[in-house]
Amino acid sequence: MARKISDACVACGACEGTCPVGAISMGDGKFEIDEAKCIDCGACEGACPTGAISEA
Repeated sequence: MARKISDACVACGACEGTCPVGAISMGDGKFEIDEAKCIDCGACEGACPTGAISEA
């Protein structure tokens, strides 16, 4: 199950570089996770300074 990025995202990009499969990219004003690529490792969740990433 992929993780989700909430509206608490401030588009800092901290999560994007931590994703080992490149599932995170900039969307419309915030970063988004491609559910088809996400391996649910949690690396992005730990990197997010605002706590905007959680399990779906």
